[in-house]
Formats: sequence, C-alpha cells, structure tokens
Amino acid sequence: MIALRKTSCLVLLALPILWLATARAQTLHDTGDELVIRTQPVDLPMHHGQHGHEHQGVFPPVGTVTIPVSGYIHAFDYSVRNGDGQEIPRATLHHFNVIDPARRELFLPISRRLLAAGQETGEQKLPWFVLGIPVTQGQELVVSAMLHNPTGSPHQDVSLEIRMSYIPSGRPWPLFDVYPFQIDVAFPAGDKSFDLPEGKFSKSWEGSPGVAGRIVGIGGHLHKHATHLTLEDVSSSEVLWTGYPIYADDGSLSSVTSEVLLSQLGIPVDPSHTYRVTVHYDNPTGDVIEDGGMGLLGGVFIPDESSEWPSADASDELYRVDRLHYLREVRGSYEMIADSEILDHGKAATEDGPSTHQHSEESLDHAH
Repeated sequence: MIALRKTSCLVLLALPILWLATARAQTLHDTGDELVIRTQPVDLPMHHGQHGHEHQGVFPPVGTVTIPVSGYIHAFDYSVRNGDGQEIPRATLHHFNVIDPARRELFLPISRRLLAAGQETGEQKLPWFVLGIPVTQGQELVVSAMLHNPTGSPHQDVSLEIRMSYIPSGRPWPLFDVYPFQIDVAFPAGDKSFDLPEGKFSKSWEGSPGVAGRIVGIGGHLHKHATHLTLEDVSSSEVLWTGYPIYADDGSLSSVTSEVLLSQLGIPVDPSHTYRVTVHYDNPTGDVIEDGGMGLLGGVFIPDESSEWPSADASDELYRVDRLHYLREVRGSYEMIADSEILDHGKAATEDGPSTHQHSEESLDHAH
C-alpha cells in the first residue's frame, strides 16, 4: 500500500541558487525557486569521428554539492554554455549524473542516481502538486558529467548547467514522496557505453528490487539506431513498459518516450520477482560503432507503506567499485570485475540463461 505524505504549513523561505564547480569550493547565491548546479569550465576541441559516434569525451572535474534547504524536486532541465555565457548545442552533452552516495539504488547496492540525463533528454517534469523527490538540508551530492563535441566547431570554457525546480518543505504538497531509480543494460558497474555491432542487436540485464512498491514515472536513455527499450517481469513473463526513440527530421535522436503512470497507480514491483531491461538496436552502417550503444531505463518509484528503503552500505564491494568508477579513479571497472562474484547482484541475460556476454537479436527474442 502506498502511503500519503503528511505535511504542515510553515513560513515559506526563498531558495538559494547552488553553484558548483569543483569539490574544492562552492558559492551560494539567493534567487527564487531553483537549485542550479554549474560544473567547472572545460574546453571542447573539434573532433571528427566516423558516423558521429567517436567524438572524444571530455570530463569536467567531479565535484560535491551540499543541498542548502529541505524540500522536493519536481522538475529539472539543463543547458551547456561557453565562457561568454552563450548556450551551445545540447548535443555537446553526452550524459550527466547527480549521485546520492548515502542511499542505494533500487536494483543494486550502489550509490543512488538522483538525476541523470543524456543529450536527448528534454526537460523532465513531475506533476508538482502530486509527486516530489525529497532532498534535505545538508545532504551531499556528487556531480559527474561527460561532454563531447559533434558540432564541427571548437568551444572554450564550456560548463554544464543543471537547473532543478524545487518546492520547500512545509507546504501541504506534493502529496507523495517519490524516489528515483535506474536500470542499465550495462549494470552492475563501470562504463555504460558498449560497441554496437552492425545489424540487429540487443543487450539485457536482469535483477530484483530491494523493496516493494510502484513505478509511477518512467523513461530512458538511448543512442542513435536504437529501436526500443523494454522492461519485463521475467517471473510473470510480462512486458511492463516499452519506450521508443524519437528522431528529428535530420535523423538525429531528439528524445525518448516517457510516461507518468498515475492513472493506473503505477507499475508494481516485487522483490521476489526478477526484472529485465533490454535495449534493441538496428545498425545499418555496415560497421561496428565504437561506444555506439547505451540502454538505460530510469524513473521514480513509491515504496509500499510497509517497505523501508535500504541504506547504502559503503563497505559493500560493488558499492566501492561503483564509487571509484564515478569518481574516475578507475576506468573500465566492469571489465576488471567481470569474473567476480559481484556479478551475482544481477546478470546480463541471454535466452539460454544468465551470462556476462552480449548477444545478437538473431539469437535472442525474449522481449518484444
């Protein structure tokens, strides 16, 4: 059963704007009803890559921010700006993660991703009166991002700006606390991009949630040549959700379908069930595209009233491997731990049973 959050009316306070460049320092400025994170500037030199997928990634320094007030995030968007403050194409963002290291993910004992986006992610909104992601004063978050440059022109002093619309604590809304989650076909840890073979191809991961509840908002992150993304309840042989890429007239990936699922009270998930996320591609180029594939499903989740969200265990080996990776102290963590028992937290799924290998769609047809 889903619990309704009880609140009381308090005096409303103006919210500060939160600027972040590095883990070394941070400055707060008072504005209105947004928290804004800005990464340290980096240069984006011009790169040329076959099929537009081999642009060299540039990583702003990973930094930590401290939330200045308690409240509820109900929307976020981003922009990428040069040193003159001018907005440059959103295609220069590869992805970003705002990470909550004190809390675990729903499907793995790694640090929870509070917010995440790729270049095709537009503004994300929850119905502000009904749903909100709780944050607390003093809560520390880690910001990790990757930029690249497919534009054909160099850009200097480039910063990523993440804007989070925010309701302060003390109002009688939102009615429900929701908690973000994600499932990636490249779980459990390490780089999430993978080489994309020519032709039809799919890649999956499966696991079980730490608590029971309902998914009430869902979307995804894909790369070009993706055809669809599915979430399946393996235990009941039921496809729960399918997302599709939305392509612009020029063939570029502009967005991915997303849904708020309040009308049907969300998608129930049960810790006794196994769930599978699968991404499907059709690469017509005739070549393998290096780092050309990704498949991430994310959304917001309401735990059942009787369920208590497990806290993060910083001594867990998988938690430590994941943390080292997003702090960029380890690259390619997934490959380095591929033979470890850590992979028991979930499996890359094939038709013939659990495996750590990728698979082609010609030999796999378990998700439709």
